[in-house]
Amino acid sequence: GTNAHVILEQAPEQTPEPVPAALAPVLSGDVPLVLSARSEEALRAQAERLRQLIDGTQAPEPALLGQALATTRARFTHRAAVVAQDPDGFRSGLTALAAGSAAPNLVHGAADGPVRPVFVFPGQGAQWTGMAAGLLESSPVFAARMAECAAALEPFTDWRLLDVVRGEEGAPGYDRADVVQPVLWAVMISLAELWRACGVAPAAVIGHSQGEIAAACVAGGLSLEDGARLVALRGRALLRLFGKGGMVFVSLPLDEVRERLTAWDGRISVAAVNGPSSVVVSGESDALAELVDACRAAGVRVKRVAVDYASHSAQVESIADEVAAALKGVSPRSSTVPFFSTVTGGLLDTAELNDGYWYRNLRSTVQFTSAASAALDAGHTVFVEVSPHPVLNLGLQETFEEAGQDDAVALGTLRRDEDEARRFMISAAEAHVHGVELDWPAVFAGQQATHVDLPTYPFQRRRYWLAPAGGASIDVSSAGMRPAGHALLSGAMTLADTDGVVLTGQLSADTHPWLTDHTVFDSVLLPGTAFVDLALHAADQIGCDLLEELTIEAPLVLPDAGAVAIQVTATLPDPSGRSTVHLYSAPADAQADGWTRHATGTVTRQELSTSLPTAETLAEWPPAGAKAIAVDT
Repeated sequence: GTNAHVILEQAPEQTPEPVPAALAPVLSGDVPLVLSARSEEALRAQAERLRQLIDGTQAPEPALLGQALATTRARFTHRAAVVAQDPDGFRSGLTALAAGSAAPNLVHGAADGPVRPVFVFPGQGAQWTGMAAGLLESSPVFAARMAECAAALEPFTDWRLLDVVRGEEGAPGYDRADVVQPVLWAVMISLAELWRACGVAPAAVIGHSQGEIAAACVAGGLSLEDGARLVALRGRALLRLFGKGGMVFVSLPLDEVRERLTAWDGRISVAAVNGPSSVVVSGESDALAELVDACRAAGVRVKRVAVDYASHSAQVESIADEVAAALKGVSPRSSTVPFFSTVTGGLLDTAELNDGYWYRNLRSTVQFTSAASAALDAGHTVFVEVSPHPVLNLGLQETFEEAGQDDAVALGTLRRDEDEARRFMISAAEAHVHGVELDWPAVFAGQQATHVDLPTYPFQRRRYWLAPAGGASIDVSSAGMRPAGHALLSGAMTLADTDGVVLTGQLSADTHPWLTDHTVFDSVLLPGTAFVDLALHAADQIGCDLLEELTIEAPLVLPDAGAVAIQVTATLPDPSGRSTVHLYSAPADAQADGWTRHATGTVTRQELSTSLPTAETLAEWPPAGAKAIAVDT
């Protein structure tokens, strides 16, 4: 043979280059615990098991528990999530879920499979003092995108975006359209980026009024620089309309609103159709005041919108030249994300978003309902309003109801005056329970992967075999009998004088509902196979295993109400090894015995039977001794 020698030397130790720890999209003390199950019962049972885990002495840290639930468990149809910071918060949410009740930190939903949402960007009205300031500190992703928006806006504004958001001294407020609209644009774009960082990319986008600029940027139809230019110069042009008009929300169908507006002869226009019964009108201030008074007198719900100009009305035509000049030079491009236009009411190639389109966006009626309906028709069922406060959910819900889309949902992102990091976590969890898949490893980035011993799945076991009859569970030993061991019988007894056997039981439609499947002329009959089964069971009690013959003498009819008592008797086998079996019944509530015999049979053991055909006896046909019987035709 051949010998070979290999000398191995240990390699010098190398110090790995430090890898910077990844940061979560939102740095928050609030942790989502996500649960899913195949049924509501299993979901509640799982919530109870988690609550017991949290109450135990070995409860894991909330972040590790949340990470394990989100990244190591399968996803099922029925879903829920509890968002909290401490055991008390988790306990209250899980207790509510286990009980089938509601809690502020509990979201609940169902999903047949993963879906991608439609991102919805509203117009003016979602703003509130202090919005986005919290996320600037708690979300590196949001802060970085806001910084990019600030740089894009800087050439077109005399104020700084981040100063306005943080409320710095000397920064303008949200009472100016040339401030609030660009700030909302930046906040919505940055919130969309935050959703993307959590693994949620839009399946389509819809924008409302100036919200279409944010929608086009997020879809990829406009560059960030073009979007900043559009929203800043659009807002500046609107300054010429300040103090000349306003807007009013009217809770009526569009046709009824148009009929009412005829009294003002063009001084009021339909500004936006947000839902089947949610319409916004705009126009001259005094005409709007008269409309409000008339609607309130008629019991119609109306509400003034907090603006003092009338966009989407004839007043916009007075600034047409200025708007056209401001919008020149926009370079739209086709996007990879579908864009549902609220100018046309349907799907639109974003390459058509030229300066003429953006003028119509400001002048014409916002066809939000039509765009949302088109998205529904395209198969979209989850709509996420990407804004500092949801303002379009009412219109979306009305649109869903009119379209008969019970499974469609409208969700939000942030809410006015709520902690933004916490609210975003709840919104992300809410999207998840409705089928939106998040990138959970990214959401929990920065957490060390640690094994957590989670409770096992609470299987909800169902019995598929027929349940024993009610009498089968009766203790018959006190009556000197033994259990019969049969679904139709309760007790069995060996007779003292003959060594025969008698088996007893009760039958009714309540205790044996499957017997009602055998109904003849509206009467429930004990089927012939049941007679055979009862006879064989009686035979087994005396050591026989073959039913040679069974004659059914009378049908056994189950009463519509009440029960019948049954007896099955079997004699001791005679010298030939044969035994006679009888089956009787009587009304269970009869005052005196009135037994009816329904069947008589002969049983034996197979090795003693001479009546069984064999290959030899069947070789000759017809068999020897057989007599032909005339058949009448």
